[in-house]
Amino acid sequence: MLGILHQISITCFFTSYLVALLLELTRFFGQFRFRMPAVLTMMGLGLFTHVSYLFLRAIDLPVEDGRGLLSSWAEWSLLLALGLAICFFIAYVRRSDTIISFFFLPLILLTIGLGIWVGGWERFSRTETANAWRSIHGVAMMVGTGAVLVGFLAGVMYLVQSWRLKHKRAGSRMFRLPTLETLDRANRRTLLISTAAVAIGVVAGAIMNLNQNEQFNWTDSGILLSLVLFLWLVAATAIEYLYSPASRGRKAFYMTLASLGFLVLALVGVILSSHGVS
Repeated sequence: MLGILHQISITCFFTSYLVALLLELTRFFGQFRFRMPAVLTMMGLGLFTHVSYLFLRAIDLPVEDGRGLLSSWAEWSLLLALGLAICFFIAYVRRSDTIISFFFLPLILLTIGLGIWVGGWERFSRTETANAWRSIHGVAMMVGTGAVLVGFLAGVMYLVQSWRLKHKRAGSRMFRLPTLETLDRANRRTLLISTAAVAIGVVAGAIMNLNQNEQFNWTDSGILLSLVLFLWLVAATAIEYLYSPASRGRKAFYMTLASLGFLVLALVGVILSSHGVS
């Protein structure tokens, strides 16, 4: 299996994304019944080969090599393209009737082209790479933490405003809160932002550890709790987006409250473990 995967090159996922763009261009020539499944198939193939290429590029680097893992401008360009491709895939699944592909796919292809152009540039050392990924890890986890806290506050305000409306006390000019719709949207967006930020933080932390220690300590309590937080945020985001509009706000608050609990556990685990000290 690995032998087959080693045959994957940048051309594979570049071509997949290009074909997806060409399929979308058929919009100008009329209705095409199988356009959406065809685009999703090509995007799925592109994402699979994209991830496989970067993964194999990382594990194939000799341990004794002083160069860092995923540490070149080319690889960072490909990682950026991967992030854009994932965002487009999710957005397209939700709204395939729009023309977002004409904005996303050309940028994805250009970013991959940039990665090819700087492909000959030298990698950074393992120490420099660990420091870079440490910064990304720290910033991403900070953003994720902040988003969970903002979502919690939005949920609290939602419940307060809901109670005030129920008891006809929301008309005061001095103590006005945002509307329930505004608070609901804020809660959903912060949940989505926190999930994406924690995902980036977890991946960056794994790459940082591989560059720094040449291994990933899965038994570390800080790492385990961070992974649990991420998995919960993914589940909470998916569940929250499936709720009907009438019940979403209140239930989203309970999801965010649970996320806050997992966040506190993760922070305590990080602070009390060697992960937080190092």
